[in-house]
Amino acid sequence: MGLRVIEPREAPPNRRVWGVAGLVEAVAQSLSERFSVVVVGGEISGFTRAASGHCYFTLKDADGLAASLRCAMFRRAAAMLDFAPADGALVELRGRVAVYEPRGELQFVVEAMRRAGAGTLYEQFLKLRARLAAEGLFEADAKRALPPHPQRIGVITSAAGAALHDVLTALARRAPQVEVVVYPSPVQGAEAPPALVSALRTANERAEVDLLLLVRGGGSLEDLWAFNDERVVRAVAMSGLPVVCGVGHETDVTLSDLAADVRAPTPTAAAELAAPSREALLQQLASLERALTLRLDHRLQAVAQRLDRMALRLSRPSEVLARQRRLLDLLAQRAAVAPGRRIELQRQRLDHLAPRPARALAETLRRQGARLDSLQARLQALDPQHVLARGYAWLDDGQGGAITSAQALQPGREVRAVLADGSADMQVQRVRLLPPG
Repeated sequence: MGLRVIEPREAPPNRRVWGVAGLVEAVAQSLSERFSVVVVGGEISGFTRAASGHCYFTLKDADGLAASLRCAMFRRAAAMLDFAPADGALVELRGRVAVYEPRGELQFVVEAMRRAGAGTLYEQFLKLRARLAAEGLFEADAKRALPPHPQRIGVITSAAGAALHDVLTALARRAPQVEVVVYPSPVQGAEAPPALVSALRTANERAEVDLLLLVRGGGSLEDLWAFNDERVVRAVAMSGLPVVCGVGHETDVTLSDLAADVRAPTPTAAAELAAPSREALLQQLASLERALTLRLDHRLQAVAQRLDRMALRLSRPSEVLARQRRLLDLLAQRAAVAPGRRIELQRQRLDHLAPRPARALAETLRRQGARLDSLQARLQALDPQHVLARGYAWLDDGQGGAITSAQALQPGREVRAVLADGSADMQVQRVRLLPPG
């Protein structure tokens, strides 16, 4: 890198005048030659990562001395990190000292970073968070719901801070009907914790608001440290009024955020969470009004129609009497005709049923006669006399017992043969048996 010196045209002899760019470039070259690659340790503060992937932060002296160094870590080096840098972390940086020429500022270009332990404030933060969490100060079951329609909201913040302006602007735009009571308190420095505790106590004792907003703008870990003070955290957790805590930016988390009933990412968001939109409420009321009006109209129309019907009945009582008289006449006619009609129906039924027994008896006699004829024919078919008439005879033993087998006969036995027209006594001369089947 060469030096570029800008000499004025009318400069006195033997007098050298530097141009700004030339001087800055010369200083940068000198620093680069003197501190080509160095390692420096310290505590991270104000760490941010841009959309481009580059990281920017301040490295503070780890021993608490009033010295700091602006650092830039470009995307290529940041991609090599094996942890997520955060405010309060102790780190060791390897890189080179350079000058940011557009502003002439000293900066450290980081080529590598490694952890060297936790910073003092961050270490205190972690220890206090663990201890208070063990006591149950951050339990979700202890969180209270915010009032849906607050009439008065209390704001605890610095009276001269931008956070108060943001809250008032948001409430004026969103819910101008809500009153705001400010409990001023410093939000940074050694006097902030007792002042915040006192403001919380005052708001609870006066009990003039529906909820509290505890807000502050963004800053580094040490800037927001008052909201990590144990006294403030306990006062937030013990508040009788619901507390919405909106401290710092969206990425900032304090112990007061964890102890509050609702955590908001920013002061503006805290105001939006605390009060519903007036426009939305008006739209809801208008919708309810339309629904009520419609239902009322329907109800009135139904009642009016009923009144009209009742009025018509009351205005012409003669018609009602005439209608009742016609009904009575009709009932009288039915009563006079009903007995004769019933007798006539019964007579018709008897006339219809009278022939049925005679027909049933005749049919029964016919079926029984047919059955007797059938039985007589079967009996005649079984009469032995008919069989004998065809030339057959049967033998008995002389005492009326039938002889049905040749084995029952013996030569010389007296038997009787019964024929169709008489009988004959005979003697057996010889018995011949048929051979077996």
